[in-house]
Order: sequence, then C-alpha cells, then structure tokens
Amino acid sequence: MSESEKGRVTGINYLKVLIFSLVGLIAFQSCSYLTSNKDNKQLFSFLSGQEQNPKEPINYQFNDGIMSKSISVRSVLKNFIAIEQEEGVGARVRRSIGTMKMRRFPPFLMLDDFFVKPPAGFPDHPHHGQETITYNLKGMIAHEDFTGSKGVLFPGDLQFMTAGKGIVHSEIPVSLEDGSASNGLQLWVDLPAELKNCEPRYRDLRKKQTPEVKVNDNLTVRVISGKSYGVDSVQELAYTPVHFYHFITSKKGTEFAQEFPKDFNVFFYILKGSLAVNDQVFPEHSAVFFDTDGEGVAGTSVSDDAEFVLIGGKILDQEVLQHGPFVETSRERMIDVFRNYQYGMNGFENAHSWDSKIAGGISEAEARKLYKE
Repeated sequence: MSESEKGRVTGINYLKVLIFSLVGLIAFQSCSYLTSNKDNKQLFSFLSGQEQNPKEPINYQFNDGIMSKSISVRSVLKNFIAIEQEEGVGARVRRSIGTMKMRRFPPFLMLDDFFVKPPAGFPDHPHHGQETITYNLKGMIAHEDFTGSKGVLFPGDLQFMTAGKGIVHSEIPVSLEDGSASNGLQLWVDLPAELKNCEPRYRDLRKKQTPEVKVNDNLTVRVISGKSYGVDSVQELAYTPVHFYHFITSKKGTEFAQEFPKDFNVFFYILKGSLAVNDQVFPEHSAVFFDTDGEGVAGTSVSDDAEFVLIGGKILDQEVLQHGPFVETSRERMIDVFRNYQYGMNGFENAHSWDSKIAGGISEAEARKLYKE
C-alpha cells in the first residue's frame, strides 16, 4: 500500500470515530422518526400531503405455474422517481426508501441503487439492529468485516448480512481491468426486537444458487427468496421474512403477477424500462409502494427489455428508532448502542482497533484470488 493510500485509510479510521460520536450527540436533539407499523399510513399521508382514498379491489387472472387462479390486486399507495445523490466516499446512489418521500416502509429501512467506481466506495463503518441485502448487478464488490469474514460479489450474486448487536465492515468496488463501474442494490431490513442483539453473520448467495423460472418467451423471474410461478427459492436467508424477485421482460405488453402474504408490505423498483400497474405508468428508476388491500401485485411492461425487483417483507409490529446505521426500538436502547460503539463493548469490541485491508482499494486479480480463498 502506498503512503497516500495509508494516509487515506488512517484518515478514514480517525474520522469514523469522530463522526459517529457527533452524530450521536446531534441526533438526540433532532427528529428521530420513532414510528410503529400502525403509524405507517399516517406517516405516508403526512409526508406526501395526500389523503388515502380506498378503491374497489381489482381482480387479476393468471397461472401461477400450477393452476389458473384469480387474485385481488393491491392498490398503489405511493410512487416517485429515485433521485441520484452522493453517498459514502464518492459513490452515487439513487435512494428511494430512507428519504423524506418514504422515510421507511416496515420492515424496510433503506433502498439504494448504487453506482460506484474506485477510488469511491463504502469504507469501514458500523451497523447495529438490522440486516442488509446486497444484490450485485454489474461489476464486482469486495467486502470484509471485523469478524474475519471476507469475500467478493460477482454479477448476480447476493449477500445477506445480519448486523445484530454490532458489526463494522467495508464494501469496496473492485478496480476492474476494463475500468467500468459496479452497480447494485442494497436493502436495509429491520430486525425483530428480540434479535437486535444476536450474533452478526454473513450468507453469500451465488447467482447459480438462485433458481430462474421462464414463465413464457417474454418473461423470466429470478426467485431470490420466496415462491414465484411454482418455483421456490433455495432457502430463507434473512431473519425477517423477505420475498425478493427479479423480473425480466423482453417485449412490450408482457403481463406479470405475484402473490404476497397479507401481512407483507410490498414495493417494486424499476431498474430498466417502464411498467403499467392499475392504469398508471411508471418510468425507469420509479419506486412504487403498495397498500395491503389485496393478495398480490399485477402489471404490464410498457417497454421492451424492462427489468424490476419486486420485494415484500413481513411487517414488524414494533417501534423503530433509526440513527444512520443504528436501528433500535427505543431511545434508551439507542443510547446504549451509541455508548457501546463509543467505548468498544457489547458487540463493538474490535470497532476502533480494526482496519479493513480492502479500504485502500483492491484489484480484479486480488479480488479473484480472495474469492478462491
């Protein structure tokens, strides 16, 4: 590592302690967004300035891979286009959940569509009380944490990380030989209150481990978690139940449908192209959130080669207090988390003495070697 790289890493480690100490002091003097699921619709109305007008349910007929059936379709609760912004160290993200337009959508806390190229990245930083799901779409992402876990995500790979009582990790784009950027999604998911102090863990899911169902000539679904058109995912990888699907259409006018449990909140994010749902058309980078008034979601592609992720999660009936990457259920518990992080205890013992090896950058050759290890 060069002297400039060492200086950059040292500066990052110094700043991360200072920043999170300041954040802790400032956060408790400001609005904390302490909400429960029962407040979700009221929060939506407050933030959007819109009243919710219930509509008659729409029924949709489709074949789920086993039999033809009719489901009631959920109505759209809110939608908007995710705006690009800077995040981390020089990274660009389109954030939908975790903004003033949709502060949170229980159990989901944040969704970023990230675009990152060295030397930008997400160097050493902490988490507590949540799970993160990283879906790498393009390029390569290296990760490392203070428990000794490390690895590389290739296109189509996913990583499920449970922060639990505390973790510090680093996520850095690999310096690709062709000079291109990496692109992916990261979803933050709340943990049930009784699991917020569980041991941290990682699970990597390779592209070849996720089943795909070719519904017809124009529709393919990657079943990352859950069941779609008669095909089940490999396993449940998150403590909080999450159903995660990647829909790919190849022709305008292609219809799709997906069932969800009644106690799930559901949304989709458009990666490419446009979609029509309930007589509304949504362009690329739209985040569309649904009410819980139906059995599923159905729609039609409005452009050729449309792609989107359709995600649902079990609504947790608990309070949510979030300050940056720390998530708890009360002010008192959040104070404990900041104290634990500041003094390096109760899950954060290695927080201030650990430095990731990848924070200064990692080449494609080094990443491929790391993957083999």
